[in-house]
Amino acid sequence: MKKGISLRIALIALTVVISVIFFLPNTPLFKYMPEWWGKSMPNKGIVLGLDLQGGLHLVFEVEGEKAVEIATERMASSLNSIFERKKIQANAKGEGLLLVVTPSNMDVRKVIEEAYPLLTMVEGKDVLRYKLTAKEAERIKDTAADQVLEIIRNRIDQFGVAEPVIHRQAQNEIVVQLPGVKDPKRAVEIIGKTALLEFKLVDDESPLAAELPPSILQGEESVVFDKFKAKIPERDEILFQRIVNKETGVIVKRPILLKKESLLTGDLLTEAKVNIDQRFNEPYVSITFNSTGAKIFEDVTSQNVKKRLAIILDGNVYSAPVIQERISGGNAQITGSFTIEDAKDLAIILRAGALPAPVKTLQNVTVGPSLGKDSIEAGKFAGIAGTILVVIFMIFYYRLSGVVADLALGLNILFLLGAMASLNATLTLPGIAGIILAIGMAVDSNVLMFERMREELRSGKTPRSAIEGGYKKAFWTIFDSHVTTLITAAVLFQFGTGPIKGFAVTLSLGVAINLFTALIGTKTVFDIVYSREEVKGLSI
Repeated sequence: MKKGISLRIALIALTVVISVIFFLPNTPLFKYMPEWWGKSMPNKGIVLGLDLQGGLHLVFEVEGEKAVEIATERMASSLNSIFERKKIQANAKGEGLLLVVTPSNMDVRKVIEEAYPLLTMVEGKDVLRYKLTAKEAERIKDTAADQVLEIIRNRIDQFGVAEPVIHRQAQNEIVVQLPGVKDPKRAVEIIGKTALLEFKLVDDESPLAAELPPSILQGEESVVFDKFKAKIPERDEILFQRIVNKETGVIVKRPILLKKESLLTGDLLTEAKVNIDQRFNEPYVSITFNSTGAKIFEDVTSQNVKKRLAIILDGNVYSAPVIQERISGGNAQITGSFTIEDAKDLAIILRAGALPAPVKTLQNVTVGPSLGKDSIEAGKFAGIAGTILVVIFMIFYYRLSGVVADLALGLNILFLLGAMASLNATLTLPGIAGIILAIGMAVDSNVLMFERMREELRSGKTPRSAIEGGYKKAFWTIFDSHVTTLITAAVLFQFGTGPIKGFAVTLSLGVAINLFTALIGTKTVFDIVYSREEVKGLSI
């Protein structure tokens, strides 16, 4: 046998082995493989998409206006610190999109303009009112959407969903698809929680603190606000701690009077993990601050010994322990009536970071497993039925040459599945359509070559010459058609989203592999058969 034929046989055999190894995790045989195989060999395979295995489809809207309001409130807090440091009698606060500062004088204006040059004055007579420039407000909104996208991606990665689809849509919408999610409610809560962690001092010294009821039933918060809102000091606020009675399951709320100023926030966290309190056998979340946060936390605890420090997440008080001594090292604990699941979810949210703006759920669609099962069965039936019909037709119409074409078709399917598995590609229903189309193109290529061979035989050429002439004359036709299809697939992949991209990927792989199997695979079989001189005919 010629050296060139041997090399092609070795190449095809090697490609078959590699394809089988990568696709093995998707077959029943994988569970019988030894333990070392799963650790050192490919173990993921092809992942089924949302339409095939069910899951969750979510669309979130990032509230950009809130991001601007939060930025304005932070400016107000920063300005108050500057006023205090420079001993200027002034007060800044955020009112929606406006920064309001009193009193109005040149010293106050100078501080504001130096600290925040991107602010535009709206009113400056008795009260100073500023707002951000339109360009800066748009930048904050756009940045908030990008940050929300990354934070959601981090949360989903830690939640453990395989092959999620996450991307921006329009200016301020985030699309999330989670295949195979078993607990949609938990997933939505983890993804959409703002997770603003704050540490604030409890104002036990105010007379109002003694007047607040020790507990109220859940849902009666508005009653407390209506009763005491006139008595709340300007720099204080009332928040509530949720308490669950473990014996009866009754939920009550404990109103707590707090200082509005945040002494420390969750953006300085480096770690959050679940631990078990050995005394009470209850889970809690252990948090660790970075060097800046550790220094601030040490200063806060050293300056407020014997005072209560509330730990607040998204406006809800989790705990408010008394500071017994200065705490160094940057470690703290968040305790509450946690289950293990609650503690794990809280740790995931804190590790991934707080959302820079609230998000609103615009669409929440759960794709049931029955829909996925129906799609899989329909796709399987279409693929298998189409392949069988093609195989029968090729044998009937082209005889033994048709068998060679069917062999190439089998290799085409095996190589395509192996290539998709090697990329850990997500297979969707449009992806199955791409595979079926690629199978059709594979047969097309063989039909072109075989018809050329027939023409060569009719002109009186020998079988060997007819094979060489057929491949030579059909090569550029096949090559051109495949290249134009690849260009189309590339455009679909570049500008399409979701299912369109899945179709483009499978079609691109199928076309590239088809060039290999049609021009090298079948040619190798013919070369093996007709390398012997005694073969006189061509069954076509």
